[in-house]
Amino acid sequence: MKFINELSFGFPDAENYKRKENKGLFNKIFIKDDYLQKILNPSTSFLIGEKGTGKTAYAVFLSNNHYKDHFSSLKYIRETEYNKFLILKKEKHLNLSNYASIWKVILYLLISGEILEKEQTLLSNILQYRKFSALKEAITDYNNGAFNPEIIQGLEFVEEDKISSELIFKHLKAKGELKEVQKFTSTTFQNNLRFIQKSFEDSLKQIKLFNNHILFIDGIDIRPADIPYEDYLQCIKGLANAVWEINNDFFPNIKGTKGHMRIVLLLRPDIFASLGLQNQNNKIRSNSVLLNWQTDYISHRDSSLFKLLDHMLSIQQNTSISFGESWDYYFPWNAPSTSDYPYPTTSFISFLRWSYHRPRDILTFLDILKENNKLTQKEFFSIKDFEDPSTIREYSIYLLGEIKDQLSFYFSDKDYEIFLKFFEYLNGNNRFDYKDFQIAFKKYEQYVETITPNKPSFMEAENVFLQFLFELNVICYKEYIENSNKPHIHFCFKDRNYANISPKIKTNCNYEIFYGLAKALNIGAKFESP
Repeated sequence: MKFINELSFGFPDAENYKRKENKGLFNKIFIKDDYLQKILNPSTSFLIGEKGTGKTAYAVFLSNNHYKDHFSSLKYIRETEYNKFLILKKEKHLNLSNYASIWKVILYLLISGEILEKEQTLLSNILQYRKFSALKEAITDYNNGAFNPEIIQGLEFVEEDKISSELIFKHLKAKGELKEVQKFTSTTFQNNLRFIQKSFEDSLKQIKLFNNHILFIDGIDIRPADIPYEDYLQCIKGLANAVWEINNDFFPNIKGTKGHMRIVLLLRPDIFASLGLQNQNNKIRSNSVLLNWQTDYISHRDSSLFKLLDHMLSIQQNTSISFGESWDYYFPWNAPSTSDYPYPTTSFISFLRWSYHRPRDILTFLDILKENNKLTQKEFFSIKDFEDPSTIREYSIYLLGEIKDQLSFYFSDKDYEIFLKFFEYLNGNNRFDYKDFQIAFKKYEQYVETITPNKPSFMEAENVFLQFLFELNVICYKEYIENSNKPHIHFCFKDRNYANISPKIKTNCNYEIFYGLAKALNIGAKFESP
């Protein structure tokens, strides 16, 4: 077995695996599971999961590989694109339907680039597809000799709608695809946009594909600080509507082609719920893949999460290793237990207790463990290494950072600082009942009123704030089965499923702050009153 300083735990952010030098490692450690097969299902339009559950990892694996007759590409929405949308909104007086139409043109451009890059048979016979060939030439002319299938180029193509329309018309007419003369002006944006959209759709209907093509769109859960939330939400609502309409009204109706096209959005559950899509429940069940790695302690050795992490360790060894052997070698201890469990409390349970059952959480913990022991040539980690205060604090800060990133979609840094202030009023308690919460919230509310006239929306009412803490997985609530002292513990990430994408907290219960956050929030030790 390798020493721990020889191991690699990869990258917490799977975007790094797009780099050429990292693709080999990723292909070795990636497990082709049921989620991967579900993503390939022709009905899938949304890949949903909390931060760190692996949405980007699946998209990167498929974009790195030609897998089961599927070519894929992954595009990220960046701050520049949102700023461009804001400019368009002001200049063109956009509404939600305009946003959807603009996104359709951009998505058609992106998937056309994917097809031209990877469908070699099409490229060699492109002249027989005159509409598609004309559109390619028009875009190449616009970009001074390059196709440039990126989101920002698509936005610029839309922004210059008059020029773009004229170029497409010129090349279609040159190939005999248009007869009548058309005029385009800078004041007829919607008409120009409809012409561009229809030209893309007509050209994509014409081509014959030998492979399936998936375009993944990522980066939706990161809102730049200078983009107002309402503007941002309107933009991604338009994107979601465009994806739904393309995947269900356009792509399935293209006949006579072996391969098919599809677009998949990567979304957090809370953001998906805010999109206001019609028949949302059906879209979750029939058109989404919901990533959920949670497992119970009894069957943790059979879980996908354990298999993933054990595989990552075993694949790096120089000899063949049986299932579970690598994990047990590097973590040869049992999790501390405060009660009699009818099952083995192996070391993996300790990692489950301190995580939200997300791959990124445990990989980050492993990386911190390795970094804190890098100066010694160790063969394995001890429970003392796991419980080291500096390791626990560093990991706790990571978890709080993940919450900050999640909140940045909705709130400012100032609101985040206000949010953190609440925990001071728990007086160090990590367990509290509903009455304790009400008392703490009242003091918290009085303090916030002294520093700002505008409370953040999460402070609208005490139960709104309680639900807010639950949705962030900062707290759980406990229910007790009749005639039993054993609590049934509810975390939002554990209660979430296809039928209940936004679980609700109960009032008048006992509550507890999540283990892993205690150090970062300075919870767990009482403080003396001044």
